[in-house]
Amino acid sequence: MQSPFKGRRATARYRGCMQRGRCDCGGVSFELDGELRDVYNCHCVRCRRITGHHMAATAVRPNQVTFTADATLRWYDPVPSVHYGFCGTCGSTMFWKADGDPDKLCVSAGTLDQPTGLRTTKAWWVSEAADYHERPSGVLEFPVED
Repeated sequence: MQSPFKGRRATARYRGCMQRGRCDCGGVSFELDGELRDVYNCHCVRCRRITGHHMAATAVRPNQVTFTADATLRWYDPVPSVHYGFCGTCGSTMFWKADGDPDKLCVSAGTLDQPTGLRTTKAWWVSEAADYHERPSGVLEFPVED
């Protein structure tokens, strides 16, 4: 699947916030213009297998994203309505989106340049969390997605 955001320019501005991010090799790099959602952790089996741990992601509207490089961006669709974006060269897990929520693009928090000013506030699918991972206190947890 080709990037649905290719060539799209960010148009939303809130507080003049600009956050940059990229994969490890730099084949995919982007700018996020505007406010970012707090980080949510997803412990579902699929996210654990795709990321190697759990998905820790913020979220934006698609029109907040400007790709400065996307030549290696690839999409994996484990089911027809769910899409994971990753770098085809270095393998970095970068994005997640679902057809049922077209106004939201989840961005892997680890791809963002530091400092982000973000904090983790929620954890979903803790009923499927790995047994080796001790979850931090103070994060609102849900057995499945809320």
